Amino acid sequence: MSVSQMVSRIEESITLAITAKAKAMKAKGIDVVGLSAGEPDFDTPDNIKQAAIKAIQDGITKYTPSAGVPALREAIVEKFKKDNGLNYAQEQIIVGSGAKHSVLIAILATVNKGDEVIIPTPYWVSYPEMVKIADGKPVIVKTTGDSEYKITAGQLQKAITPRTRMLILNSPSNPSGMVYTREELTALVKVLKGKDIYVISDEIYEKLLYDGAVHYSIAALDQEVFQKTITINGVSKSYSMTGWRIGYAAGPVDVVKAMNKLQSQEISNPCSISQMAAIEALRGPQDSVAMMVKAFDERRRYLVDRLNSMDGVSCVKPLGAFYAFPDFSAHYGKKTAGGKTITGSVDLSNYLLEEKRVGVVPGAGFGSDANLRISYATSMAAIQKALDRIEEGLKTLA
Repeated sequence: MSVSQMVSRIEESITLAITAKAKAMKAKGIDVVGLSAGEPDFDTPDNIKQAAIKAIQDGITKYTPSAGVPALREAIVEKFKKDNGLNYAQEQIIVGSGAKHSVLIAILATVNKGDEVIIPTPYWVSYPEMVKIADGKPVIVKTTGDSEYKITAGQLQKAITPRTRMLILNSPSNPSGMVYTREELTALVKVLKGKDIYVISDEIYEKLLYDGAVHYSIAALDQEVFQKTITINGVSKSYSMTGWRIGYAAGPVDVVKAMNKLQSQEISNPCSISQMAAIEALRGPQDSVAMMVKAFDERRRYLVDRLNSMDGVSCVKPLGAFYAFPDFSAHYGKKTAGGKTITGSVDLSNYLLEEKRVGVVPGAGFGSDANLRISYATSMAAIQKALDRIEEGLKTLA
């Protein structure tokens, strides 16, 4: 007996794998500094926790509509209109068990066997695997630091074929932290107009912005593209609610209905208590978001300056999310003290974890082997200690 062909053709999440390995080492008493996790280190704000407690006390512990409770879907409608200039009806909204789940069911609801899905590098590790789950074909478009790791209109045009079904965009980006400008998105819109191509716009990091960067939703820039875009968001990153597992999607009515059909058979509904907490997150005070952004910004500046001061390391300054994506490829081909050659990002990340006790994620998992993803969603003290160890580790390579 063997597992299904679908499971066999997808890869394990490298971010979760590295994080689990670092946690296992910590559990053994090893002093590991983890810079791999994609979640804020802050606690969920008290007003949100109190809303969840009230929901439990009020007995809101039963099944809900598969697409989410009407009050939360209406709060999401309000949020999209206020923050993004997007006008959706409640029937165009579906709440899922995390934005990750919402992305997956959006792909499953629209992608057929053999359909091509354009994914720019560096991409979030799960995008290509989700396309494979749907039996689609990921079409990877390579970007570089020269273009701030963003796909250009020319690259998009060149990648489109008669089999193209979808483009996946993520801004602010995991792992690069790059943010598409209005002009860059408008150029992509011009390529997409007149073509039967869906867009998934993953905007989960939209509130984590720095240096005056502004987030734009591609669906708000053109009515035709709006009608073919599935906009993804959630409460995990902006409100430090990763474990609450609430994400949401908005899009064409027929697509959302198809997603709801899938979801009703998969999970029945998102957690009822988490949905009540999400309503408070969206409608309640937003000062906690500003507090987190201020702390992230301080860490970001220190991290990038330190990385760029290291020999053989270059890092484009991220304008969003809480990741840096430095290029370490100048150190490939060097040997460790034990005589092992560093051939790429996987070797380097294993070396840093096993020898220097720092957990980072290899860029190979994001389609960019020259880089490592470093999260600054941890304390400044931890970042300083980790960077000291990384710098020491690079100096011992020969």
